[in-house]
Amino acid sequence: MDDDRVLRWDGSGLAPAPDDSSPLEAADSWLVVDGRVRGLDLHRERFLAAAGSTDASAFLDAAIAALPRTGDHFPRVELTEGALQLRLRPAPPRGRTVTLWTSPVDPRRAPERKGPDIGRLALLRTRAAAAGADEAVILGPDGAIVDGASSAVIWWLGDALVMPPADSPRVWSVTARTLSVLAGALGVDVIEAPAEPDALDGREVWTANALHGLRLATSWVDGPALAAEPGRLDAWRRRLDALRRPLP
Repeated sequence: MDDDRVLRWDGSGLAPAPDDSSPLEAADSWLVVDGRVRGLDLHRERFLAAAGSTDASAFLDAAIAALPRTGDHFPRVELTEGALQLRLRPAPPRGRTVTLWTSPVDPRRAPERKGPDIGRLALLRTRAAAAGADEAVILGPDGAIVDGASSAVIWWLGDALVMPPADSPRVWSVTARTLSVLAGALGVDVIEAPAEPDALDGREVWTANALHGLRLATSWVDGPALAAEPGRLDAWRRRLDALRRPLP
């Protein structure tokens, strides 16, 4: 966070503010590449629903106007103890592959709202890294895949794209939702179905989030053996990248 810069909303504009460790009540982030972003309206919708603040819409307008138009950035809008603020951050390194690890616990306390569990999920990713993985997969009480610590988990069943059921307790993913709409528009079947990790043996598994877009799961620590159709991931990554639009 050394490179972060915080701008706090005062009711009429944004002003520089000191960083603090106040608990997050709501948050949302997206990747900005040379002033272009994908799914900004969906990120806005998700943050407004989570924040529940009458001032949040005006704050978002100001936050978006303050975003840099050159370079790679990963800003985050935050609601913390009644204060709305923009955290300007450089974009971390991005990749196209990921190693998965099944978490033995679900640490989330507010699974359907982005923000309150960010710290807990960061600790979960630290546990995944200690196990040799990049991302932790969270399971429901029935053992079915619910979500990743920082990304949605999706997979292929033949030529059909499969996602966990919509009523699974998780934050809805802007990237996964965008992918689902795009797939439907291209005539690809999109299925919602529960699956335990072992059921994905021999399947192609992806993760989806705002920072990395789509990543191919190349291995699963103590989990199923995964496969991939050559060229499929890169084709869909290009399709998603083509949806980036200039900031307003």
